[in-house]
Amino acid sequence: MQKNNIRRLWSEGKPVLNGWLSIGNSFTAEIMSQQGYDSLTIDQQHGFLGYDALAPMMQAMKASPATPMVRVPWLSAGDVMKALDAGALGIICPMINTREEAEFFVSSMRYPPHGQRSMGPTRAVFAHGSDYGKWADEEVIALAMIETADGMRNLKDIVKTPGLDGVYIGPADLTLGLTGRKYPTGFDREEPEMVEAIQEILARSHEAGIRACLHCGSSAYAAKAISWGFDLVTLLNDVRLLAGAAKAGVDQARALIGGPVSADNTPKNQGY
Repeated sequence: MQKNNIRRLWSEGKPVLNGWLSIGNSFTAEIMSQQGYDSLTIDQQHGFLGYDALAPMMQAMKASPATPMVRVPWLSAGDVMKALDAGALGIICPMINTREEAEFFVSSMRYPPHGQRSMGPTRAVFAHGSDYGKWADEEVIALAMIETADGMRNLKDIVKTPGLDGVYIGPADLTLGLTGRKYPTGFDREEPEMVEAIQEILARSHEAGIRACLHCGSSAYAAKAISWGFDLVTLLNDVRLLAGAAKAGVDQARALIGGPVSADNTPKNQGY
C-alpha cells in the first residue's frame, strides 16, 4: 500500500505545493517531478494532451515522491475512473455547480458500496501495490472545482457533500462567472470582490471540515493564499515556466550583446 503524500502533509498540518502539467510529454513530467513539488497535476481539461500522453507521464513521475493527480476534462465517470486506473491518487473535477454534481463526482471516485467506481485498476496495482483495491477509497482525493456563479450560489450545499475531500478554486473562470468581462482574466486576483469570494470559499470549506485549494499564478500569491489558510496551492504551470525562462534567457543575451529585446509573449492570462 502506498500512502497519499497529500493526506500525510494535511494530517501534519502542512500546506501542499502543487505543480501543473499542461504539456503532453513524459520527459517534461519527469523533469517537473524532480523539482520538489509535493504533488503534480496533469491537466486533461485545458492541457495540450490526451489519455495516450497521460499514461507515460504518470509512469515518468513514478520515481519521484510527488503525488500524481489529474484534472479530468469534465464531469464524466469514465474519465474519472480511467485516470484513477492509470494511477492518479487525486482527481480535480471542473465546473461543479450543484450538490448533485458533487455527489456524482464522489461516487465515481469510490468502489461499492461507497460509490460506483468499476473495478479494473490496470496500472494502479503496479504503481501503488497489489492491495490497491483494499485502501483506494481512503487514499484517493476528490477535489471539486468552484469556478462559476452557480457554484458560488450552491457553495454551502456542495461543501457538505459526503466523501468530498476539498474544493479547488479556478480564479480565472470564477472571475468571469461572477463579474463577466469587468476584469481581465487571470489568476492572482486583487479585486476586493474577488478576494472576498475566494475567502468565502475558503471559510465555507473549512466550516464543513474539508480542504480548500487555489490555483495561483505566482509564488508570492501562493504564499499569501497559504497565510489565509489554504491547504493546497498550485504554482506556475510548465507552459508558463518554459516560456518565461526562455524569454528571460534570450533577453539577457540580447542585452549583453546590444540587440533588441523581444516582445513579451509569455502567457499570463490563460484560464486554468
